[in-house]
Formats: sequence, structure tokens, C-alpha cells
Amino acid sequence: MALKLELAPHPQTQVQSSYKRWKEGQGRGAGTLVSAVIPISISSTSTSTSTCTCTININKNFDNRTRTRHLLDSSISNSIANSSYSVNTRTRTRKMVKAVSLGDPLLAEDQDEAVVVPSDHLSQQALVPSLRDYLEMYKASIQDPGRFWSEIASQFHWERKWDPDHVFSHNLDVTKSQVHIQWFKGGITNISYNCLDRIVESGGGDKIALFWEANDPGSDASLTYKQLLSRVCQLSNYLKDIGVKKGDAVVVYLPMLMELPITMLACARIGAVHSVVFAGFSAESLAQRIIDCKPKLVITCNAVKRGSKIIHLKDIVDAALLLSAQTNVSVDRCLVFENEAAMKREPTKWQEGRDIWWQDVIPEYPTHCEVEWVDAEDPLFLLYTSGSTGKPKGVLHTTGGYMVYTAITFKYAFDYKPTDIYWCTADCGWITGHSYVTYGPLLNGASVVVFEGSPNYPDSGRCWDIVDKYKVTIFYTAPTLYVTRYSRKSLRILGSVGEPINPSAWRWFYNVVGDSRCPISDTWWQTETGGFMITPLPGAWPQKPGSATFPFFGVQPVIVDEKGVEIEGECSGYLCVKSSWPGAFRTLYGDHERYETTYFKPFPGYYFTGDGCRRDKDGYYWLTGRVDDVINVSGHRIGTAEVESALVSHPQCAEAAVVGVEHEVKGQAIYAFVTLVEGVPYTEDLRKSLILTVRKQIGAFAAPDKIHWAPGLPKTRSGKIMRRILRKIASRQLNELGDTSTLAEPNIVDQLIALADC
Repeated sequence: MALKLELAPHPQTQVQSSYKRWKEGQGRGAGTLVSAVIPISISSTSTSTSTCTCTININKNFDNRTRTRHLLDSSISNSIANSSYSVNTRTRTRKMVKAVSLGDPLLAEDQDEAVVVPSDHLSQQALVPSLRDYLEMYKASIQDPGRFWSEIASQFHWERKWDPDHVFSHNLDVTKSQVHIQWFKGGITNISYNCLDRIVESGGGDKIALFWEANDPGSDASLTYKQLLSRVCQLSNYLKDIGVKKGDAVVVYLPMLMELPITMLACARIGAVHSVVFAGFSAESLAQRIIDCKPKLVITCNAVKRGSKIIHLKDIVDAALLLSAQTNVSVDRCLVFENEAAMKREPTKWQEGRDIWWQDVIPEYPTHCEVEWVDAEDPLFLLYTSGSTGKPKGVLHTTGGYMVYTAITFKYAFDYKPTDIYWCTADCGWITGHSYVTYGPLLNGASVVVFEGSPNYPDSGRCWDIVDKYKVTIFYTAPTLYVTRYSRKSLRILGSVGEPINPSAWRWFYNVVGDSRCPISDTWWQTETGGFMITPLPGAWPQKPGSATFPFFGVQPVIVDEKGVEIEGECSGYLCVKSSWPGAFRTLYGDHERYETTYFKPFPGYYFTGDGCRRDKDGYYWLTGRVDDVINVSGHRIGTAEVESALVSHPQCAEAAVVGVEHEVKGQAIYAFVTLVEGVPYTEDLRKSLILTVRKQIGAFAAPDKIHWAPGLPKTRSGKIMRRILRKIASRQLNELGDTSTLAEPNIVDQLIALADC
């Protein structure tokens, strides 16, 4: 029997609002902003309840499709656990709500209790226009996931459909049997075909697929979908010609040239498994990945310019291949793209018989290549993630479920429209570049900006040059990386990726970058999840600064205690996911035991994310950082993200990163790296003020023992802070810093070491 979600009629309400505006003044480099607080008085004449059972309690129905700009204090208590819903719709009397409508600035002192209400215009145009629509779709995705995902998957091309009675199967309980996840098994498709041929055949061949912006301003290029398909086919034909077959691995060590997504799509077209390695990893790190997956060939380029610096990638590959050969893993072919802007081919070191220039062979191949149709559960790519120690983990994603999940998360999380110009600043060496530079956007027929360079070259306004040049409408980035410049008037959606965004950074992103008019998709997900798991849907519900808000369709997040018992309502604990979803990774390559031990053994029956999480009284989810980023100070378990948020709330603190160091009395001490607002000098009084801020907001037990001044923080190009390096600096283990080659700015490490005793 099908269950139907019935929501009560909209309560009759009287809404009175008054605006008080004043200047916020200079703060965190944001400039002078005009802000507003909206006290809202609510009186109601009706209360109603309807039930259809998965526990989402809605206090005061919020319908943002009316012309009246208001907030009815949407109180969404969410413990999305069972396959049933309980929906309560009611109102209270005269509740004062601190809220602003999209288009109005947020106040600095509002912190995380403020909400930003979607504008009527945004909601009316949105793919998911209201909370009511979201709940109906979410209910369907949980109660009947097979039907829900089958309907979405049917929007793509399948040579053969899956068994409709067996859309998925899974076991997440290690105590019962081996962990496994399968979606659409038996279905035959190809993701490259769906990204390219399907778009061309539907009439989109002349639409720009890729806008490429070079490291140096003034150099650019573009490819239509038809042109991109031809380039992909040429490379696919070459790969087949040298003996690369379905299931063979291909290691890709390329910068953000158009040849990088071309290579990914070419591998997928013939069923080969690509393993993209960020072109910043050292020879030793690259060799580890080559040894593990034993590729048929490596694809690279001779060199790349990052800012004003030239990096000789071919030399790194040569060293890696030498190291891998010492373990009896030999690679017979190395395809090298000549990146003339960085280096001519003549001085490139060369090994005859193994190395071959891309430009000498690929253009000679036909522009048509037959597709290798693959099963939905055939491997698509390997992506290695490295922890602080041990062997890198080869995360394996398969074809069908990943294709469907990345496409649909891109579409809804960014409220994608066919006229949008989309730019994600991540590198394809990370999962973000796979899911939201290449596959997700192209599956939707989007026009994508690909940027080779650094965001601060030749100056810190480069990003905004690019936004204005291409009229970017959706901008997905790490918000702490950039400063404002130029008009940015084309922007309509902002996305946040990398570190969990704290309320202060959220307000800055909203007020300054988006001019208080762009909703923010503050996404939470992982390499392992394949796509967004908890994310706002623009236009559907009010946003709280710093909260990832609610789960995406088909995702059942739960918060458990240390014993693995689910906690309902307002709580904090370990974030797990109940049941599977199409985009989930299937194993760690060659090490299924480690897969089970790391992700499923801690809490049998659940996927353990490794993250801490808080759910507030309204049901909003707040990610508190990795649980291994918890510092135990004299028995107090303190999340690093909580201390970082307190520090960043200080008006002179631009960014902070906190680690734990050993302490002979307290067990661990809190060590904080602090980046100040530009122009603010390092002083002892400021150090004391920062510590006092933490004491006031959290408590004396959370006060940092050390404030380490930081001109910048060591980050990857995707914006992830490398806390492993910070721990070594804080502990003065400078001979154990390890690989720093993946950092966006490696010289930051030397600067931090120099300031250690300041």
C-alpha cells in the first residue's frame, strides 16, 4: 500500500514586520555594509496536524511562495530514521524571530541564530520551491527508494535496464555478512555517452561545454559539446590502439588543462578505470598509487605554471616510474601533453620507446569511437585519499549509481538552469573535480569553467576577473580563499566546499561575495559518498549561517552515541548514515577488509562518516569536524571546529585552525593557528583578547594554551586545511612534516615555522 504525505492547510496568520537598518562598519575586510534585523510578530488562529509517519516535525508551516516576505519560524525537528513520517503543523503566538529575507544583509552580531529566508522570486523559479515539495520528494525517496531512483535513472540512456524488482541491494552490518552495496546491477550504460553523445543527440552539440581559463590572464579556449566529443573519441581510439581494455587502470597526472576532463571521459568511454592523481603530489606519493593500481599507462604533461612558478611534472613522473619499477611494477607507456605556455618540448627529459607526445599522435585518430557498454556496477574510477599515516586508500566508485547521484545532486543543490554558467574552483585530482567539475555538470548539459591557475595570481582579484569575464552564475568554492573585486553581478548561487564553513565565514560569503542576494549551498559530503549528502536546496527553506541544513533525497543521516544508539531530537554525537544511496563507494581497491573496518565496523548497520555532528532544535544539521579532531583537555572533549568558530567570531580574526598537542598535566592542550584580518598587527593584547573570546563563548576549559600567528594556513587547492602539518609544527616535529607537495602555497609552512616562538 502506497503511503501519501498529506500536509495540513496553511494556518491563517497575521504577520507584522518592521525593519531597522544601520551601518555595520568595517569588519573582517567586508567593507561597509547595511544590515537589517526583522522582528516578526506572529499570531495564529488555527492549529492542525496530519500524520503519515519518518519523523519530521514541522512547527509552523512556512510557505515561501506567497508574495509576503516573512518567516513563520520553521522549526523542523528532524530524526530521519524509519521509513515513515510524522508531520505536525502548528503555530505559536507572538514569537520574535531574528530573520532577514534574501537580498538583505546579515548583522555581524546575529551569529548562527539568524535565518535567511528565500525571496519569493527565488522560490518561484526554484526546482524545489518549498519545504512542502522537498518533504514529498524526500518521503518518496525513503519509503520507496527503488522506485524513486529508478525514475531518476530513467532520464539517462541505458542500453539495457536493470531488473525493476531488484533496483538495489546492500548489507551495512559487518556482524551479519560481508558489506556490499549495489545499485542498478544488470543495467548497461556508459557515463561518457551520457555526458556527451546524449547531449549532442538532443540538440545541444553547439552549446559550450568547457570554458578554459589559463594560468596567465589573456589566454583561454573553449569547446562545444560536439567538439569535446570529438576530442574524447580521438583519445579513446588511441587508448584502444595501444591495448587499453575495459577494466584496465590509467593513471592521470595532469593539471587543470582541458585535456584532464577529456582523459577522464575517454577512459570511461572504453570502460577503462581512471585514477587521477593531483598534479602536485610528490614522486613518492605518485609511485605509491602506481604500485597499487598497476596502470597500463600514465598520462601527464611536461610542465605547468602555477602562478609565476613552473613545476616540471614530467620529471616527477619519471622519478615515480623509477620508484615503481624497483617494486617490479613497470609502466610501458607515458603519454605526455606539451604544455607550451609552461615549457617547450625540447628541454623535456625523454625516454625513447616509453614516452610519446600527445600532439604527435592523438590528432591523427578518428573523431568517432564506439562506446564500450558497461554494467552499472563496473568500476568507473579510483581516487586515492591519504591519511596522516599508512597506505593511501583507493576509493572505488562504480558507474551507474555514481552517474545518477552526481547528476541529480548537481541539478538540485545548485538549482541548475540550462542558461547557467558554472564554475567550481576545485582540481580534478580531488573528488570535487570528479563529481562537480566533470561528471555532474556535463550530465546536465552545463557550461563549465575550468581554471588552470591560482586564485591569487597575478593578484587576489583573479577569481572575480573570471566571474565577470564568463558571467558565472553558479560559483562553487572554498569561501575563505578569496577577497572581493569587480561587480560579480552575474552570480545567483554560491556553493561552499572544503572546510566546514563557520557562521562568521558564512555571513562574509553571503554579505560580501554574494552581495546579500545569493543563497549559499553549504554542502557536506565526502570522497566516499560520491556526491552531496546534506545540503541546502536554494529556495526551499530558510538557511542558518553555518548549517548544512537537511539531507539530500535518499540519504538517512542519524546521530549516534558512543554505543551506537541513535539519538533523536536536539543532540550531538557521531554522524552515521542508515541504508545505502546510489553514489556510495563500493570498496577500497584491493582491501575490502580495511573498507569494512574503517567505515562499517565502528557502528554495525551504519556507514560511519568519521564526522561529529550536532542537530539543533529545528532539525538543522551542523557538522562539527572529524571526530579524530576532538581534543581531550583534562577530561573535556572539545571539538576543534567549535573553538575555531569562537576564534573567528573575533572581529580581527580572519581564519583559525586548532589542533591538540600533548600536555603533561591536562593530557592535551589546545594550540590555535590564527590568521588576522589584513593590516592588523600581531600584539600580546590581541592574543589575550582572542583567548578571552573563547573563554566567553565556550568556557575556560576550551581556552587555547597557545596562539600561533599565521599569515596563512597550509591548504590543498580545494581548500582543505592540512591539520597533519599543523600538528607537526605545533609539536615541533619538524623533521616529520611529510609530503607538503599538495599544498596550494607550500611556502606557508616555512612562514609558520619562523613564527613558532613569536
